[in-house]
Amino acid sequence: MANTYYSLTIHCVFSTRRREPSITEELKERLWPFIGSILRQNKMKTLCVGGVADHIHLLMSLPTTMSVAKAIQLVKGNSSKWVHEAFPQQRSFEWQKGYAAFSVSVSHIPQTVAYIKNQVEHHRTKSFMEEYLSFLKKHRIDYDERYLLF
Repeated sequence: MANTYYSLTIHCVFSTRRREPSITEELKERLWPFIGSILRQNKMKTLCVGGVADHIHLLMSLPTTMSVAKAIQLVKGNSSKWVHEAFPQQRSFEWQKGYAAFSVSVSHIPQTVAYIKNQVEHHRTKSFMEEYLSFLKKHRIDYDERYLLF
């Protein structure tokens, strides 16, 4: 083939350190767009960013040259640095080390966007851990319960 054609849409979930509810409404209003700018600057496409006080969901499309691990490293590192600079009162803000990443079919992008946009309502009835475990089970990912908490 003369060209490379590629479609890789990833739904990522990661939380704040110790799942502390440190993403305030004020922070959220500026953090979600900032994360979108990190993705754009690194040739990724932002399809949706959302979450609640203790975790975030990203739906993004990656270029052929970008691994999921590198994308998450860029998002976490740059956004954490920005939070410390823009919100000095949030000096203890940190992302948890791990993350979950799931491939999303093009046909499921609208439902995934709706799910991410509906996080506040969704978490009125379901805890983060219930949500996280349901994703792991749905995607048939083996996990060690010892490492789910932190």
